Amino acid sequence: MAELRYNPISREWVMIASHRQSRPQMPKDWCPFCPGSGKVPDEGFSVLRYANDFPALSQSPPEPDDVASGPLFETRPAYGRCDVLLYSDEHTATLAGLSNEHVHKVAGLWRECYESMAADPGIRYVFLFENRGEAVGVTMPHPHGQAYGYSFIPKKIEAELLGAASYSREHGGQCLYCALLGEERRDGRRIIFENEYFTVYVPFFSPITYGAYVAARRHVPHVAAMTDAELRALGETIRDCAGMYDALFDMPFPYMMCMYNAPTGGADGAADEVVGGSVGANVGDAHHFHVKFFPPLRGADRQQFFASSETGAGAWCNPNCPEDKAEELRRAYRKFIAK
Repeated sequence: MAELRYNPISREWVMIASHRQSRPQMPKDWCPFCPGSGKVPDEGFSVLRYANDFPALSQSPPEPDDVASGPLFETRPAYGRCDVLLYSDEHTATLAGLSNEHVHKVAGLWRECYESMAADPGIRYVFLFENRGEAVGVTMPHPHGQAYGYSFIPKKIEAELLGAASYSREHGGQCLYCALLGEERRDGRRIIFENEYFTVYVPFFSPITYGAYVAARRHVPHVAAMTDAELRALGETIRDCAGMYDALFDMPFPYMMCMYNAPTGGADGAADEVVGGSVGANVGDAHHFHVKFFPPLRGADRQQFFASSETGAGAWCNPNCPEDKAEELRRAYRKFIAK
């Protein structure tokens, strides 16, 4: 079964992909992403875009199963795309260990993937991300990220788009993200590091103990709108964030890395409207490219559980002070860079 089901209470689409439950457990001595597997070029590669073998979304989706027995049980085909973005052909490589030249290629892969998916009129949002570590459910250690092209705008992203668009409307067209970044830089206590094109910081309101944000210094909506210099800097910045996390406790640190690009437009002009459409045509224009890291640990051997308040109510509780954790991450970043 692969289909979308609509939740009329929260007004969001849920992906049902029961076929993914049958994904085989990979043998410990075999990896589909390594040359020689028969799945990727035998001669090797630097970076590679790889169609997910068990996608939750497809550009040729089956019709939904005949299980919608009432008017509130709405389904539609699970249209979209799921790609795996391989960072290297070396099974034991790490993002933190890649050279500048190599991470420039990784960043180019991010842009290529965004542009390709955005060109599909049926895709309304492109989500680039990386899951790292067993603590977040990763079973394939080969260095890689992923990309999902949704035929809808996910609810959490819709909320951010509406918030940014509302602020822009109420403040004469100003960008909420630019304003937040300006205040964070003026305060300085939560800034971890920055370069010419990106600033890395722990937000004033961070719900996650070691949750870092990466914000573009220039108002740019998505990776495809970046200059080549900005794109290269993005690759280096994300690499340095990964190294910073590993240096925090001298261990491979698990995280979820999520990139937030503007909506694509899609068949229905998703960049100009979201579900409800109450904000108007500046939704896409108000978006500002940023990246969020969601580490599941609050210490070397302590997990930050997302329990009932967080999961059931969406009311987050950070058990640590963002200013203190920003200082720890600054020290970890300096330690990584000094290597």
